[in-house]
Amino acid sequence: MQDYPQISNTKVLVADAGSTDGTQNIVEEFEELLNVRVIAGGRPSEGRNAGAALADSRYILFLDADIELASESLVRRALELVKKKNLHCVTTNILCRGGSLTDKMLYASNDMFQYLSRLHRPFSTGMFMLFDRKRFMELGGFHEQVHFAEDYMLSKQVARSKFGIVRGGVYTTNRRFQRMGHFRVARLFLATAFNFGNQNFFLRDHKYWEA
Repeated sequence: MQDYPQISNTKVLVADAGSTDGTQNIVEEFEELLNVRVIAGGRPSEGRNAGAALADSRYILFLDADIELASESLVRRALELVKKKNLHCVTTNILCRGGSLTDKMLYASNDMFQYLSRLHRPFSTGMFMLFDRKRFMELGGFHEQVHFAEDYMLSKQVARSKFGIVRGGVYTTNRRFQRMGHFRVARLFLATAFNFGNQNFFLRDHKYWEA
C-alpha cells in the first residue's frame, strides 16, 4: 500500500479490456480500502482516455496493470515533485525483477535514454505516467489510432521544463522480451526514437500487441 495520505479517497479506475482472469472479482476485494471500480477498456490508449474522461482531480496517474510500484512512497513523492516544480508530466524508471542480465541491461538503457531525453524531447513510460489533467486534455489525450508507443507520442509534446522523473521505479517482467526477442524490441525502440517527428510511423501496425 502507498503512503500517500489521500489514497483511500482517491478515485481508482481499472480499465478492463475483456480480461478473463477475474478482474472484476479482484477489484471488488479492494472496495473497502479504495474508491475503486472497473470501467470498459480496450487498447491502452482507449482505456486510459476512458479513465481520464471520468477523472475530476487535478492530476491523473496512469499505471499499467502488470507493474508493481518499487516503493511505498512513489505516488506521494511523484505528487510532491509535480506540485513543487509545477510540472505537466512525471514518470519514473523501469526495473526488472528476475529475468536475465540482458533484460535488465535493456531496461537500464531505456532509463538512461529517458534521462537524456530531457535535453531534447522528454518521454515518459506509460507504465507510470502522472499528468496534469488540464494539460493532458489540452494535448488531446492518447492518440487512439496509435497502437504502439502512444505514451511516447503524447509525452514528447511536454515541454522540457515541465517534465520530471521521480526517483525509484516500477517493477515489470521480461515477458515482452520473451515474446518478441531482445533484438526486435531494441530495434523498435530505436526506430521510435528516430521517428519522433514522423506520425505515420506511429500509425503503422508494428504487430506489438500480437507478439
